[in-house]
Amino acid sequence: MTLRRWNSGGRFEEIGSYSRAKRVGPFVYIAGTTAIEPSGKLHAPNDCYAQSVYILDRIEGALREVGAEMRHVVRTRAYITDMSAAGGLVKAHGEVFKGIDPVMTGVEAGLTQPGMMVEIDVDAIIHDEEGNIHY
Repeated sequence: MTLRRWNSGGRFEEIGSYSRAKRVGPFVYIAGTTAIEPSGKLHAPNDCYAQSVYILDRIEGALREVGAEMRHVVRTRAYITDMSAAGGLVKAHGEVFKGIDPVMTGVEAGLTQPGMMVEIDVDAIIHDEEGNIHY
């Protein structure tokens, strides 16, 4: 069975003993991902759409690191600081996942710094176009 872990180098990964991405067989889990750039700066403060696009791009890269693709995503969860801005998340999600249509949950939650609008995590199962699982 395949077991892969990937760490992005985030400052809390070592302290918290967690992986950014983990694959066990065909199952892939991506940790909650925010719009913090590698420099430590928040990407597009207070812009839910721009942050969502940025985060989903980071998630795509994390999936690739463990041998998965966006088409394998079956569930997304988003934590949003202000539900009145959720339209930006929904728009970005629709652009990225059109035709993939994972199940989606959105919850209003406090996040770690001012201007941070959204955090997203995903679950994926590596499968072919007919839904057959690949180990």
